[in-house]
Amino acid sequence: MHSNSGVSVQIQGLKKYFGKIKALDGISIDFTPGILHGVIGPAGAGKTTLLRVMLSLFEKDGGHIQYNIDGDAVSVEAVMQHLAYMPEKQSLYADLSIKEHLQFFASMYGLDHQTYVDRSRDLLEMTRLGKFLDRPAGKLSGGMYKKLGLMCALLRSPTIMLLDEPTNGVDPISRREFWDILNDFTKKNVTVIMTTAYMDEAERCECVHLMESGDVIGSGEPRSLLASESVGTFDEFFIKRDKGRG
Repeated sequence: MHSNSGVSVQIQGLKKYFGKIKALDGISIDFTPGILHGVIGPAGAGKTTLLRVMLSLFEKDGGHIQYNIDGDAVSVEAVMQHLAYMPEKQSLYADLSIKEHLQFFASMYGLDHQTYVDRSRDLLEMTRLGKFLDRPAGKLSGGMYKKLGLMCALLRSPTIMLLDEPTNGVDPISRREFWDILNDFTKKNVTVIMTTAYMDEAERCECVHLMESGDVIGSGEPRSLLASESVGTFDEFFIKRDKGRG
């Protein structure tokens, strides 16, 4: 069992509109600590909008978001110092090396030298990028580039992580390594919330939240959700819903 300590998020009736488009149509989700949460759905489901509203990058048009640290309600500002965000399109510097990126982000987070040394060593070992310290970001493969972005986010040792399509466009080996890293963090009671359109990745999550057209159409443990619809995969889950509407 996971303890109750850490960062949890309760979302109730969350709405976000872009003109007549209902990007989030009154959704409710609970994100509990120490669990890898997958927000799963096709393009246009509202996954990225959800993360951006949670981060206050977009203003919500209705509903409520409550952050809690160790069970106590706190403001979004109080959570930000504990939070790592990895956007789908990362803004790394093409001419800066892996090492220079880590040093830059360590300085931005105000890490002392020893903390930086310890954390960067652990992250380089996790991502297997230690041999490429002097390689510029612009010359990294897609998988290595994403792992560098993840390292920069994790340098601050967050207790909550919001990752937008972190494995999109990544080779299968790097995708596997990504999942190993994320699973390691959930064991440390970090709340991991990641979006993906890859249906096969849903089954790797401890809890999934299925989104479609701005609605949450199911939340729970992956195998239980599949069993509830008598399907074997999440591709089949969405196809069956589409046919049911047809």
